Amino acid sequence: MAVKIVNFDDCTGCGACVDSCPNEVLELKDDKVSIVNIDDCVECGACVDACPNEVLELEEEE
Repeated sequence: MAVKIVNFDDCTGCGACVDSCPNEVLELKDDKVSIVNIDDCVECGACVDACPNEVLELEEEE
């Protein structure tokens, strides 16, 4: 599993997900969330829980 962006257009650029991530996996680019260090994602779900607009989710392994 890893974090993925599922509702990009709903991102308001509030930064809650970025602030909640312990490993700096996310950052804001042009006022939208961007995944920049996916290999550092520990699948804690903090960013998913912090996002008020359900922009992110943890991707299930197939």
